[in-house]
Formats: sequence, structure tokens, C-alpha cells
Amino acid sequence: MTKYYGLIIFILLLKVSQSHVSHWRTNCSSLRPGQYLCLDLNIDPNTQQPKDCDPKTQTANVTCFAAPGINCTETGNSNFTKGIPCKYTNGYSFETALLLSIFLGMFGIDRFYLGYYAIGLAKFCTLGFLFLGQLIDIILIATQTVGPADGSHYIINYYGAGINIIRMNNETYRMPQDDWRM
Repeated sequence: MTKYYGLIIFILLLKVSQSHVSHWRTNCSSLRPGQYLCLDLNIDPNTQQPKDCDPKTQTANVTCFAAPGINCTETGNSNFTKGIPCKYTNGYSFETALLLSIFLGMFGIDRFYLGYYAIGLAKFCTLGFLFLGQLIDIILIATQTVGPADGSHYIINYYGAGINIIRMNNETYRMPQDDWRM
């Protein structure tokens, strides 16, 4: 019987230590990925983007939950609202634009669909710039270089094969690497 006293005391101490969990209070907007979980993305089936996507900021607000033991200073509990990136769309389908470019691109129908009426008329009058313009447009639309004329994005499945274009300008800083030779 005395052998089991040590085991019983160990189990009781383990239970007491597990029941005393401290909560950290922090600003939840500064949490790193893995320290929170956003479950309900609420994807709109028509646009394939999160609902309430703001066209100016290209973000949508979702409710997230901090990891166990973390409380937010903003709300006083573990849930908070976070802005996630989204792509605002006005109803232009990527698949439709690409198929129009492949099959009717020599008549400029793809450019009419995307809102580029002058280029569409020029392609119509010249038979797709003698089919060379059609080939170039197929490549430009397939790589998503040419999008809708209103500046919105294509409708592509939210978990589909979308392209995120990374651009560089004069204000972009490229961090030097050790293996660069000067």
C-alpha cells in the first residue's frame, strides 16, 4: 500500500498543475500564424471570395480565436476580428475569358468580355491581328497579366490555382545575400 502513495501524490500534483493555467493578455493583432485560428471564412459561392470583401482595401473581416491560454486586450477573451486578404471581383470568370480567347479571340470577343472595347474592335477588324494578337492574348489571359478593365480580379475558385503577381518598383528593397558577388 505504501508503494502507491507516491503514485497517488504524483497524480494529484499533476492534476493541480494542469488546473492552474495562466492566461497571457496580449494585443491579438500582433499574433503570429499558428497562435490563432480563423475557422469561418464564409466564402461567397458567386464570387469565390470571402463575403464583405472591401474593394478599396482588398480585405475581409473574419472572426478568429487565439490559442488556449491567450486573451486579447481588445476583447477581453480569446476571440477577435482579423482582416484577411481577398480579391474583389465584379463577375468576370477566368475560365470564360480564357475559353473566349481560345475559340473566339480572332474576333476580339475576349476583349469585349473583359471591357477593352477598342482593342476588341481592332482585333475584330484585323482578324485578331492576323491571329498573332489572338495567340498573345491567350498567353496574357492564361498568365492573368490581362484582367478585367475595371481593375477587379477574375472569379477563380478560392482554393483553386490562382496566380499572385509580385511586383517590384523603385521603393522595393532587395536584401543582399552572402553569395552575391560584387
